[in-house]
Amino acid sequence: MSAQAPFVRFDELVARYDLMLFDAYGVLVHGTGLMPGARNALCRLDAEGKPYFVVTNDASRLPVSASARYRGMGLSLDPGRILTSGLLITTHFREAGLSGSRCAVLGPQDSVEYVRMAGGEITPVSAPFDVLVICDESGFPFLETVDATLTNLIRLIDGGRAPRLLLPNPDILYPDGIGAFGFAAGSVALMFEAALARRYPGRDDLRFTRLGKPHPAIYEEALALGGTRNAVMFGDQIETDIAGANAAGIDSVLMTQGVSGSGIPAGPDTVHPTYQMDRLS
Repeated sequence: MSAQAPFVRFDELVARYDLMLFDAYGVLVHGTGLMPGARNALCRLDAEGKPYFVVTNDASRLPVSASARYRGMGLSLDPGRILTSGLLITTHFREAGLSGSRCAVLGPQDSVEYVRMAGGEITPVSAPFDVLVICDESGFPFLETVDATLTNLIRLIDGGRAPRLLLPNPDILYPDGIGAFGFAAGSVALMFEAALARRYPGRDDLRFTRLGKPHPAIYEEALALGGTRNAVMFGDQIETDIAGANAAGIDSVLMTQGVSGSGIPAGPDTVHPTYQMDRLS
C-alpha cells in the first residue's frame, strides 16, 4: 500500500461495509464538543439501520456515563453501542487471577468502578497494593497523587513485593478540542516506567500491561457483537486505532483532524490506513 492512502467519502463506505466502528475522541467528539459531521453520520446510520459501535480507549467513564456525556453534546448513543477499554479489565483480572487483589486506581470514580466490577479490592495509593491500575490522568490531584503513588510503589518493590502494573488506556494524548491536545493515561504510565527504569535498571518486569487499542480484544468484541468482519474502523491515531484495525484484519480510515493528522510517513514498518477522511460528512 502506498504511503498516502486515498481520501474517501462517508457515503462510499456506508455502501461498502456492513459494520462501522468509530473511535470516540478525535472522530466523534473532542474534549468539549462534537467533531464536524459526527451527528449527521450517526443519524444516517440510524436511519438506514446500519450497525455501528464506538470502540474507545477511554477508561474514565462507564458506558452509561459516556452515553450521558455524548447526549449532552447533542450526540445520541445508546450505552450498548459503547465499548471501552475499561470493560477489558474484568477479562484481564479473570485470566490473570487477580480477583480479590488490593488495587490502587488512578482515575475518576467510574475508573474505580471498572476495577471493582472486575473483582478488585480498592485501596488508597498510600496503602499496600497488589495492582496499580492507571485508567486516566484526571479525577485526582495530579502531582500529589502521582508522587504518593510512585513513592509507595518504590517502597513495595524495595520490600520484594512488586505490584502488577495495568494500563487499560495506552493513548499518549487525546484531542481536547479542534487543534488542541491533552496528555492521556498512556503518558502517565510512561512517566512511571521511566522512573522505575532509572531506579531499577534492567527490570523489564516493571512495565505496564496494556489492554486497549491497538490490542485485538476490543476489536474482536465489536466484530462479534456486529456479527460480521466486513467492517471498517474510523480512528485518528495511527499507532492505536489504525494499527489495531489492521491487526484485526479489517479496513481502516484515518481521520486527519485528530491526533495523527494527515502526514503518513513512508517506510517498510509504517502502519497505513486503508483510507483517509477529513470529516464525517
